[in-house]
Amino acid sequence: MDSWIGHEVPRLPGGGQPLALFDSARRGVHPTAVSGPATIYVCGITPYDATHLGHAATMITFDLVQRMWRDAGRPVTYVQNVTDIDDPLLERAARDGEDWVVLGMRETALFREDMEALRIIPPQHYVGAVESIPAIVAKVATLLDEGAAYRLDEDVYFDIASTPRFGYESNLTREQMLAFAAERGGDPERPGKRDPLDPLLWRGARDGEPAWDGGPLGPGRPGWHIECASIALDLLGATIDVQGGGNDLIFPHHECSAAHAERLTGEAPFAAHYVHAGMIGLDGDKMSKSKGNLVFVSRLRADHVDPMALRLALVADHYRADRQWTDDLLKTAEQRLGRWREAAAASQGPSAADLLAGLRTRLADDLDTPGALALLDTWADATLAGAGDDASSPALFASAVDALLGVHL
Repeated sequence: MDSWIGHEVPRLPGGGQPLALFDSARRGVHPTAVSGPATIYVCGITPYDATHLGHAATMITFDLVQRMWRDAGRPVTYVQNVTDIDDPLLERAARDGEDWVVLGMRETALFREDMEALRIIPPQHYVGAVESIPAIVAKVATLLDEGAAYRLDEDVYFDIASTPRFGYESNLTREQMLAFAAERGGDPERPGKRDPLDPLLWRGARDGEPAWDGGPLGPGRPGWHIECASIALDLLGATIDVQGGGNDLIFPHHECSAAHAERLTGEAPFAAHYVHAGMIGLDGDKMSKSKGNLVFVSRLRADHVDPMALRLALVADHYRADRQWTDDLLKTAEQRLGRWREAAAASQGPSAADLLAGLRTRLADDLDTPGALALLDTWADATLAGAGDDASSPALFASAVDALLGVHL
């Protein structure tokens, strides 16, 4: 599957700083590795609807991670999946009387357009679930052969008892896990499972549903968690630097995908950091398809909202915070963008060397974007007030904002 088109990222003077991120498993901020290639896997969309602001906020978060690693001189290998076969996609297609393949292709194309507009650095590997089915089948067969999975009627389930570390990533109680499993695509009430929390690895063929040759598994299609585990293992190896997504993926998705990967390789933890972005709400409620309160990036773009203002609005609060989208938030971002562009076009300003150092420090501390924006506001306001006589500083200001925040002035 093709990724979207990237853009040139300015190179900044000096060296970037080592990045520290909050790890959900250890429940604290810890440094990421300081040298060598960086590896990151971000869970992508299930393409049954357009890109909403929650998607955008998550993708911007991990775009900032990439930018900080690259600024520090680390090459990055970034993988993102597309869950182009799953129950929500089939359900939406059936509801609308549409071919599920066409629906998935259209929404994936729109997602790519939105990512380009938001200037998200594209992944080197953009991989669909359907194209990964042969590799997934092989891994599920291995888990069956090793006794880490079992058959239930036409389906195959993972036995969580085969991974004694199960639960370390989410730090949830069993009761919380059961509740989230029921809410987020699991089937804890299904009779016959060894443990209600055992996740589905392979869904056997059902009448009226698409199915693929599963070899020894029989015809069917893959479960959600093994999809991501398989893609990440094949492209990034047994362990990675960051497993990323929204905080609604902490359980069951990231817990289960880590369990699958660790059982297959014998190495743990699967990710050095499990990093999760907060949810975006509207009018006091979480933004979700079920509530019908989504704000779509493509709709805002069609209404001539500058994608750079969207970026600034979505980084105005810390990435881990659940936060609300409001008209005032966007208005503030548009005003900020206007001031910054005016400052970047000035003939001179205060020296920007200290500003760049401060930006790197703030963003290296678990992506402190509110602190970074405050520094940039102070510099822009001083420039617009006529302070400073450094003719090179406006260009450095613009390059720093572009390289580190992804906002083109």
